[in-house]
Amino acid sequence: MATLQVDRTLECEGLACPMPVVRTKKAVDEMNPGEVLEVRATDKGSVADLKGWASRTGHQYVGLKEENGVYRHYIRKAESSETKAEQKYPHTASNDEVKTKLTSGENLHVIDVREPAEYAFGRIPGAVSIPLGELEEKIANLDPSKEYYVVCRTGNRSDMACQILSERGFNNLKNVVPGMSEWTHDVEQD
Repeated sequence: MATLQVDRTLECEGLACPMPVVRTKKAVDEMNPGEVLEVRATDKGSVADLKGWASRTGHQYVGLKEENGVYRHYIRKAESSETKAEQKYPHTASNDEVKTKLTSGENLHVIDVREPAEYAFGRIPGAVSIPLGELEEKIANLDPSKEYYVVCRTGNRSDMACQILSERGFNNLKNVVPGMSEWTHDVEQD
């Protein structure tokens, strides 16, 4: 691979979602259009997170290079005329709301879009694992007529997942916030 000229490098190693995206937003805001940012992260979820963020905001996700567990993301800042305002998915459910529905015996369809290791170490009982990076290829396995509660660690990845699903005709979605980072109820583990 030819060496890519970068204008700035951002170290996000050891940080989990949402911090690589939060720091990337700040760094890109400080750059000039056309400049390339290299983001170095160790969180596997950063692959889907940063690609999704770039796509939703109009910046160009140039590519990815992985070396020894470090993901090197390359993002080119777009011209202001090419950028899009970042939108949040409008329909949410609180952790307590999900717990109440589970306790009442309601049959919930919970999709956990975190990485497999995060899912294995603790998830909402009955949640199905579909990592955000695999969502597009697994959409065909989901029923657009069902109601889905989508969860991640903090509500950011699940927000992206809800937007993707909504664009594909899923109309009954809830983004669970603040997500597993503050889930204090029962969990299943592998």
